[in-house]
Amino acid sequence: MGYRFLVATDMDYTLLVTGMPISSKNIEAVRAIRDAGGALTLATGRSSFATGTFARELDIKVPLITSNGASLFDPVARKEVCSSLLDREKVKELSSLFIEKGTDATAYSPEGIFFLPKSSRRPFFEKYNDSIPEDLKAPVYDFDINGHIPDVNKFLLISPDDEIVSALQAIEGLELVSSAYTYFDVMKEGNTKGKGLLMLADMLGVPRDMTFALGDGENDLSMIKDAGYGIAMGNSDERLFEHASYITSNCEDDGFAKAVFEFILPKVS
Repeated sequence: MGYRFLVATDMDYTLLVTGMPISSKNIEAVRAIRDAGGALTLATGRSSFATGTFARELDIKVPLITSNGASLFDPVARKEVCSSLLDREKVKELSSLFIEKGTDATAYSPEGIFFLPKSSRRPFFEKYNDSIPEDLKAPVYDFDINGHIPDVNKFLLISPDDEIVSALQAIEGLELVSSAYTYFDVMKEGNTKGKGLLMLADMLGVPRDMTFALGDGENDLSMIKDAGYGIAMGNSDERLFEHASYITSNCEDDGFAKAVFEFILPKVS
């Protein structure tokens, strides 16, 4: 199936308020995108395996941009279409550093989600898995530094101290970005949501100038810049406003739907 245009939206505080359902107005806007011949995808820092319920609710069939652009994930087949991995030796180096320093770290992998010893994300994923159908549950594992070292496309750190951040900044070949208030993502250099958006557009045969990106945070800046049209939420990090083609209202006020009906659909009509 060919698509006339592509819309990529961040999830938390763009499409939805974290922990809350997607609003009826935003769901209506998603249907309007599809009715106009467009494709919708999610562009998120979340693991591929923590997007299933949302993709199913929105009936998304195209790949999702996950791990902040480090992977494209087929939500139907439940497998990664492509994944830009950290070098295996880099994974060992970083995981050893995080364990030595007692850093709150979680690894995202094409195999699933791996918890390092001090990870605080286990309760989140246990709760997530308890609330969804069996076929959408996230595979979760302990990270065994002395055993199986998984392929990793992203490490999620929560509230890393300045020493760890400085150490990471000194390591070549890494992409470092904040994905939320206290969240810090570590990926292979060059992996961004913007890169993921352009890869997906090319894969779907959508002209790059017919791509739209919506976001609110620092990790959305790359796709706001790289999309044909970048859309900043009213509640965005101020750096996004400078590069946005359009500024919509806040997430809580259905800014996603406003952008679709007042900006995107008129552009593609």
